[in-house]
Amino acid sequence: MKTILTTFLTILMLIPISAFGEILTIRHSVKQTFGGGQSPDDARISGIALAKREALEKAGTYIESLTVVKNSQVEKDEILALTAGVLKAEVISQKNYHTNDAFGIEIVVNVVVDTSVLEERVKKLLQDKTHLTQLKDTQKREKELLQKVAQLEEENRKLTAKKQSTVQLEKEFQQASDGLTAVEWFNKASALWDGRKYAAPEKAIEHLNNAIKLQPAYADAYTMRGLAYFYLGQYQRAIEDCNEAIRLKPDNVPAYINRGLAYINLANYQRGIEDCNEALRLQPDNALAYNNRGLAYRRIGQNQRAIEDCNEAIRLRKPRWGLMKFLLKSDFAEAYLNRGFAYNNLGQHQRAIEDYSEAIRLKPDYADAYNNRGGAYTQLGQHQRAIEDYNQAIRLKPDYFQPYSNLGIAYNALGQYQLTIQNCNEAIRLKPDYADAYYLRGNAYLWQGNNNLGCRDAQKACELGNCKLQEWVKTNGKCL
Repeated sequence: MKTILTTFLTILMLIPISAFGEILTIRHSVKQTFGGGQSPDDARISGIALAKREALEKAGTYIESLTVVKNSQVEKDEILALTAGVLKAEVISQKNYHTNDAFGIEIVVNVVVDTSVLEERVKKLLQDKTHLTQLKDTQKREKELLQKVAQLEEENRKLTAKKQSTVQLEKEFQQASDGLTAVEWFNKASALWDGRKYAAPEKAIEHLNNAIKLQPAYADAYTMRGLAYFYLGQYQRAIEDCNEAIRLKPDNVPAYINRGLAYINLANYQRGIEDCNEALRLQPDNALAYNNRGLAYRRIGQNQRAIEDCNEAIRLRKPRWGLMKFLLKSDFAEAYLNRGFAYNNLGQHQRAIEDYSEAIRLKPDYADAYNNRGGAYTQLGQHQRAIEDYNQAIRLKPDYFQPYSNLGIAYNALGQYQLTIQNCNEAIRLKPDYADAYYLRGNAYLWQGNNNLGCRDAQKACELGNCKLQEWVKTNGKCL
């Protein structure tokens, strides 16, 4: 039976919210008939997907007009991906209808556009090449499925008109519906990604499980689920999902990047570097791949190579639009943190502080940057400034064990051994197997003349892998 589509675009609200923006609501409607081999459920699923897609295409007009998009020379196929990444189409009503010769479903969706924040969101997504690639692939997948539905509808119409069997089409309609539903589950998981992390990785995994159950060969769903496992610290499961994603889609850049980072976190640095290399072969301007490879180089002590990779990551994430582009800085906070760490390892503590400070400017709640800057201040003997940074890291992330231990180092340098002990107690409470905290607390006890507790901590630290204090106390006869 022929599908009847009607669309309309209306601006329901034009409400200024500031001197720089307004709220625009785009309403879009699709009427879709069904019958023959296409069930009401199949028609509803494809109708919703089509209505959302066409509404986002309408909203894409606003995206395309943005200065950041014009100056970035965004290709046409990226406009819809950008739109889907920063806006959301929501179904506000769906109802059945019938005419003298047809039954159908009318679906109405809204897309709300807040122009005051639109440009910043699009700019952020343009710089997240990995996520943008996934969005483009998703839009392509959805388009192909909707084209398949349109072909099936035409066949269905012809068979129905001739009063021939449509049984074979029923299965094909169901397969297309499963594919579109899988895309919807994928989009729900994607909406939980904020550009830096998952808001709720467990929920994302749940959504992606549903997508994979419907479409077992859905490579991008495996890639994204691997990323969610990564953020839960389940690195081996992340690797397994990325393996499957790459098997299904060998040129899957996000999967190589995610698998590489999982290997790095498992201290398999060579495999991590190999995956970053492959990602860069496929996509030479991927800033995240450079940063991750720099992370691996830093962890194996190749700090200069790490700095070179971070330089490239920062360069690639520098804005490439606007008259002042040469004066603007990159917004890649993680790359500044990574490069700062490498500079600190090379004894260039002031340059490290500058990079950590830039990371904090870009990401004011960056606890790691405060902790690391505190470490650089400690290396320069600026213990009070270090203490301020460690305390700020703890305020931002109360369960962060390292700043407590680092506070112990700063207070130990100032001869405040009781404060050293108190902070090490907290570090050990948060991480009971933290050898350095036992070492530091044992040292403080020894300075206080408490050899019994000092020797106990020295032994515990040695059991956990740090035997320096144990060797010292034995050499100096402090412990029986």
